[in-house]
Amino acid sequence: MTEQDTTSETETRQRRVLTGTVVSDKMDKTIVVQVQRRFKHPRYRKYVSERMRYKAHDETNQAKVGDVVRIVSCRPLSREKRWSLQAIVEKATLV
Repeated sequence: MTEQDTTSETETRQRRVLTGTVVSDKMDKTIVVQVQRRFKHPRYRKYVSERMRYKAHDETNQAKVGDVVRIVSCRPLSREKRWSLQAIVEKATLV
């Protein structure tokens, strides 16, 4: 086995990081984050908006509805929770 082979085995996989808006914080230690992305359709060459909703773990219940947050992938914490809150990028403005 060469040196390069051993380094590739020991490297840990890069975690996915997404940025989105909190749309629900009604659950205990869980937030629902909506991530929006725009991409060009491969066949029709038209820009399409796609919205995905992810359940993320928020240990201290600090994120509120309207906050822009950064979430990071983690091990499965429940049936639908595979993300964890990394940071609050921007707090929601009070109206």
